[in-house]
Amino acid sequence: MTSALDQLKQYTTVVADTGDFQQFIQFKPQDATTNPSLILKAVQKDDYKPLLEKTVKEHAKKPMPQIIDHLLVAFGTEILKIIPGRVSTEVDARLSFDTKASIAKAHEIIKLYENAGVSRDRVLIKLASTWEGVRAAEVLQKEGIHCNMTLLFSLAQAIACAEAGAQLISPFVGRIYDWYKKSAGAEWNEVKNGGANDPGVQSVRRIYTYYKKFGYKTEVMGASFRTVSQITELAGCDLLTISPHLLKKLADSNEKVERKLSPENVKNEKVEKIVVDEPTFRFLVNDDAMATEKLAEGIRAFAADAIKLEKLITTLQ
Repeated sequence: MTSALDQLKQYTTVVADTGDFQQFIQFKPQDATTNPSLILKAVQKDDYKPLLEKTVKEHAKKPMPQIIDHLLVAFGTEILKIIPGRVSTEVDARLSFDTKASIAKAHEIIKLYENAGVSRDRVLIKLASTWEGVRAAEVLQKEGIHCNMTLLFSLAQAIACAEAGAQLISPFVGRIYDWYKKSAGAEWNEVKNGGANDPGVQSVRRIYTYYKKFGYKTEVMGASFRTVSQITELAGCDLLTISPHLLKKLADSNEKVERKLSPENVKNEKVEKIVVDEPTFRFLVNDDAMATEKLAEGIRAFAADAIKLEKLITTLQ
């Protein structure tokens, strides 16, 4: 019988969400995504210490930011040997509010990939979905550097990214779910708020509907999943990036997966067009407590893990 994973692949491009590239070979994903937290986790495993040590040794005399870039690209290059599609590599979260610095960092990362013989068409530069990150993406996209907009929690962020011409967005399903569950406390009802009613699932559905309704070419890639249900409820989304743990659950399951999202199904949805300039963007994100808190929290967490990675590298120098 066909596995749930293979059924999902009929409707959606499946992406592996990990820096542990040896772990996802069996699942045959099309693309892969990484972030500072995933790379930090991977380099602490024995399987990847040689790659870490080799990179640090070869670039030991360079400034720390450059060593980090070389490490990220080393992982990305190895991942691209396994997958047929694209890898996402993240710009330092500490640059999330600096458009100019984000653009410069993206240029550095792309140059390292191209020096390694990797075409820029196989790389997605990940940027936080701040107003400054969106503006950086707008410039980079015009230069042929494709961007994956991460830490995205609201329709306002999604619209701004699409208007800027971003290649792809990554709305965080699980983190949205986490916020609403924590906010509800003892009143949270998993049955009532699960499945199609999951707040993270509903957020991606709204974004997907808006994009397809108004003809945006930006790809929607659901991310940050907690359960198989969150994944299958979004079957038909352009892409879904999934952790190895949940990929295995899907591969081991024979449960029927039905397509839930399609451009045809949303054509008749009543959706109002929203113009998102800078003041509107800042107000709408600020007006959404969940989006404001999770965006700030995500940037802090990625920045903290980048610092931990730097400290780890320092011990090897």
